[in-house]
Amino acid sequence: MRVAVVGASGVVGRALVPMLVDRGHDVAGLVRTTASGQVVAELGAKPLIGDALDPATVFRAFQEFKPEVAVHQLTSLRDATDLRNFDAVFAQTNLLRTRATDNLLAAAREVGVRRFVAQSFCGWPYARIGGPVKTEEDPLDPHPPPAMRSTLDALLYLEHNVGQASDLGGINLRYGAFYGPFLNTPGGMLDLVRRRRLPIVGRGRGIWSFIHIADVASATVAAIEANVAGTFNVTDDEPAPVAEWLPQLAKEIGARLPFHLPALVARLLLPEHLFVMMTDIRGASNASFKRTFEWQPTFSTWRDGFRRGLV
Repeated sequence: MRVAVVGASGVVGRALVPMLVDRGHDVAGLVRTTASGQVVAELGAKPLIGDALDPATVFRAFQEFKPEVAVHQLTSLRDATDLRNFDAVFAQTNLLRTRATDNLLAAAREVGVRRFVAQSFCGWPYARIGGPVKTEEDPLDPHPPPAMRSTLDALLYLEHNVGQASDLGGINLRYGAFYGPFLNTPGGMLDLVRRRRLPIVGRGRGIWSFIHIADVASATVAAIEANVAGTFNVTDDEPAPVAEWLPQLAKEIGARLPFHLPALVARLLLPEHLFVMMTDIRGASNASFKRTFEWQPTFSTWRDGFRRGLV
């Protein structure tokens, strides 16, 4: 199939594009700059240069390549190392999930795309009520921390518009928290753990759902190649509380164990949304995706992934 990966030089694109090429697909990557286009070419795909926020350049790129499948993997998180001002960090990504989504859907309809796959997220948006692990049938948070409101609104906008695109076979993939070798950068998660800047807050009961970047790519390929629409969680098999995964991550990278920050102190020191992420978010079940697409992650649990998948 002719597959256009929008955001092909990003973390997901760099894993996804070679996998699609290896499976015999004709792949193009829409990116903003010629330097990113060179990355796409090195991955084995055709570079398309254009700004997804500019409808004219999106239309030109899609008219040139005429994809059968469009894959929306646009984010702008290169400097997302300090999440204290959450919505500000995600402001550009939120534009890509709203205005750029409109542009991509319009261009996809213009050229007859028959499958539209979009990146969403399940790491923190589920409602913080009931059990610790949520399915796609469970509601998203109606009352998120104020600093996350705009970001959740952008996710809801993307999911609604892609989900309504029945003519395009729209599918939303709610990925869990990514991890892989790319985490080992200055200011990244591994750096924070090594410097003991990522504490266990209270009892560390926030439930995180992870997925290794190689499994992100293989799950996305499965979604591209199937004839299924809808919204799906894409995670590994073991949602886990911070109190379990964070000490294990420190151990695997040879760091000292994280500090414990009492909840009462944390409420004074941390913004509400960071406190919630460490103490109260819910995990996500991958059962529906695994069953529907007959997919299995290579790293079925973050325990194995932290041991073998960080280098």
